[in-house]
Amino acid sequence: MRVLRFQPLILPVLAISFAASAMADNLRIGLIGLDTSHSEQFTLRLNDPANPNHVPGARVVAAFPCASPDLPESASRINGFTTTLRDKFGVKMLGSIAEVCAATDAVMILSVDGRPHLDQAKQVIAGGKPFFLDKPVASSLKDAVEIYKLAEAAKIPMFSASATRWWPGVIEVANAEKLPARAALSYGPAPLLPHHPDLFFYGIHSTEALFTVMGSGCLSVERTSAPDVSVITGLWEGGRLGTLYALHTLPMGSTDYKIIRFGQEKITEQASQGDYTPLLREIIKFFQTRQPPLTARQTLEIYAFMEAAQESKKQNGKIVSLRDVLTKAGAPEAWLPARSADK
Repeated sequence: MRVLRFQPLILPVLAISFAASAMADNLRIGLIGLDTSHSEQFTLRLNDPANPNHVPGARVVAAFPCASPDLPESASRINGFTTTLRDKFGVKMLGSIAEVCAATDAVMILSVDGRPHLDQAKQVIAGGKPFFLDKPVASSLKDAVEIYKLAEAAKIPMFSASATRWWPGVIEVANAEKLPARAALSYGPAPLLPHHPDLFFYGIHSTEALFTVMGSGCLSVERTSAPDVSVITGLWEGGRLGTLYALHTLPMGSTDYKIIRFGQEKITEQASQGDYTPLLREIIKFFQTRQPPLTARQTLEIYAFMEAAQESKKQNGKIVSLRDVLTKAGAPEAWLPARSADK
């Protein structure tokens, strides 16, 4: 896949001084990929102390703008975000991932396309920097597993998550009772994107909300598919059920998200949503402590759920084991869920 690279006039990296633009107690953050609104929204919250959603402790100081020319959602947006970050927030545009790593303390890989993430992550790992990997982790479960294996082998801290995991409304539902939910139903936009499994690109948001409420322990998935909507039901340990309604006709940016928790004593519905601020707080805390809020196993279980849903679709609704798809993707035993009861 050919990648668009924007090469502004750049002074040699050694000649660039970031001291004037970052406070001594601020971590210097570098961005890879400026083809998503996350690049603008994260920088706004970090670099503007007057913003009501300001997150202290770090500042975006450098970026490598790149995009996927065969993906309109990427190629059509990079120029605008690059201009905003450079001209409004003073972010230095550099010519390579290696230069960004050399100029910063930590990195966020934000490319909207999951296909280049494996290569981008390899370069950040080689640069020795802790990194946040924006959704989707990759464009396949195999690539996602490989990224986590490489980071673990190199002892480079990383994590990935959707912002919905820390939305106040989702947290309220997840904490509605001390006992695990008997079941949950999550719905949200899941527009289909070429080159990715159906749920990876945008369905990750409602899927991650489902796992935030249900917790880990999903064993298998079955899917019923139609052009406008897919219904994916996961079987959790203990006979609990988590169901996702993936609404394919809703566009990017739709706010039609909700999760309902069927508890031991009551039913709790999500009453509010959220924005990027809670996620960004978690990212900065992670950069400061190098302790990820989610493990590789937790995150890869979510992507195995979505990959199994894709496999179930291919097999006309057949039940697919998460353990099987993770094993096929090369995940080590320590990252595998329990075996299904029928195995």
